[in-house]
Amino acid sequence: MCTAIIPQPTISRRFLKKEAAHCPNKYVGGARVGISCLAVPSKTQSVKYRAQPAKVSCRRLGVSSVCSAAASEPVDVDSEIANSRAILITAAETKATDGDTVVDALLSLEKNMRAKAKGDPEVAEEMLKSLNGAWRLKFTTGTIDTQKKFGRRINYFPVKAAQCFDTETMTLTNGIFIGDFALLKFFGPFEFNMKSRKLEFDFYDIAVLGVKFSLGRGGAAEIGSATGLGSNNNKKLVDDGKKPFFNWVSADEDIATARGGGGGLALWARDREMEAINAAEKASM
Repeated sequence: MCTAIIPQPTISRRFLKKEAAHCPNKYVGGARVGISCLAVPSKTQSVKYRAQPAKVSCRRLGVSSVCSAAASEPVDVDSEIANSRAILITAAETKATDGDTVVDALLSLEKNMRAKAKGDPEVAEEMLKSLNGAWRLKFTTGTIDTQKKFGRRINYFPVKAAQCFDTETMTLTNGIFIGDFALLKFFGPFEFNMKSRKLEFDFYDIAVLGVKFSLGRGGAAEIGSATGLGSNNNKKLVDDGKKPFFNWVSADEDIATARGGGGGLALWARDREMEAINAAEKASM
């Protein structure tokens, strides 16, 4: 076995047709996707060489070779994640980033975080650990139905909406605020699947202007659907005996991202001021 650096050839159409009969897996639609060769080109066959080198592994068998070559360079997942994260942090801070750029960053982050989590089970554990705390919703793409109606766009959230996760008690609150005063808050439990990073939740209680009362199962989904504060898909899930959910994409010290049950993507920024308020309230209990 040897390793060598050789120029990467571009084979002529005539040669492709001739070789296709006995080496069908060599080419797909005239494009080289890897080389598995049992013979070398003769002098009469037209072969052009490009300057780009390809790294191949060869095992000599007399005058023949068995070769393998990579079709493309491996993707640096961590680098891609860092690039997407930088764009989203800036967008969350300024709300000035172009909407399509934000959507592309969210989609890239979703793809690369999925790949990273698949190979490293600790990704989900760290995600849940980082999720603990308060998060202010910055913007969302809206549900799939909304995107079909109005196109692919980012909706910067105009009011203060915050979600608070307590990973010790596995409970969350979701509130709409004016300053630090909560106009509306929902309370309930959540579950986090470490394998799929799917977060299922339900709200059993509600507080309106500080007055708290019970909703019962599915009550929050009905209110959300009727007022536009929640997805219509959540109500459908509850009607089918299921829970509303997020497929969580990422959570770290600065931002969190997820895809909702309605298909939309959302971005939150960590709300340290809200976390300080919650910590003070918890300490006084």
